Amino acid sequence: MGICDGRVVIVTGAGRGIGREHALAFAGEGAKVVVNDLGVSLAGEGGSLSPAEEVVKEIEALGGEAVTNGADVADLEQAGELIKAAIDRFGGLDVVVNNAGVVRDRMFVSCSEDEWDAVIRVHMKGHFAVSNQACAYWRKRAKAGEPVDARIINTSSGAGLQGSVGQSAYSAAKAGIAALTLVQAAELGRYGITSNALAPSARTRMTEEVFAEMMAAPDEGFDAMDPANISPLVVWLGSAESRDVSGRVFELAGGKISIADGWRSGPEVDKGARWAPDEVGAAVHELLQKAVPPQKVYGT
Repeated sequence: MGICDGRVVIVTGAGRGIGREHALAFAGEGAKVVVNDLGVSLAGEGGSLSPAEEVVKEIEALGGEAVTNGADVADLEQAGELIKAAIDRFGGLDVVVNNAGVVRDRMFVSCSEDEWDAVIRVHMKGHFAVSNQACAYWRKRAKAGEPVDARIINTSSGAGLQGSVGQSAYSAAKAGIAALTLVQAAELGRYGITSNALAPSARTRMTEEVFAEMMAAPDEGFDAMDPANISPLVVWLGSAESRDVSGRVFELAGGKISIADGWRSGPEVDKGARWAPDEVGAAVHELLQKAVPPQKVYGT
């Protein structure tokens, strides 16, 4: 018996890295898993179901149930087919884990339009398309009076919460995902749907080259950057036990779990009338003295 017994879960980008660990962990807790992956390179080139097929074989070898899926998560029609595939194979859908992503690391002034569009498409539109199609299914059930206890689990990043030098497109996409999570939580609770996000720090194809020293596996002892460290919280968020948790962004690294505080309204000054331009400077400097300094951008 596991905490996700009988629940049906879609994990996007589940052929490798963190997504693979999510799929295996869900299956280990009794879930039926749709392993979605295009099998492309880190640059988004090529494509093969082989990575997803290997994950399914691992799950089946452990006695679990899983199926591969090669839908492009950023294509709304294919995202709809992904949802349908879960329902047709397993009889329903309870959890969507949006994990798929690509990187095009560039300094902002060097980032091309194609690179920007590729990152925004896979991360932001991919999160939108799969969740949108899943919510259409869940809302229809809720309006028909059927019980719904559904979960959206999004993948943001520390880069999205405080920025990262050389990753302007990635940071912008991940920041958008964090904000999307807040809106989903506010709007979808009435239908029995929660939405939460992760900002994980772990060894993946995206991080092991950029942060090679930080991500290197130790010769012995606890491997803090093992991507499997991220999955226990994700599985719990996908379970029925988490139904009262929504609209949160969790930062994860090694054995650490924390809740990001996000943007909050800070110190203010109110003149009670329109400001003159030559008055603003003094007011801003006064506010800066009272404000909590922002966290540093990664890479600075």
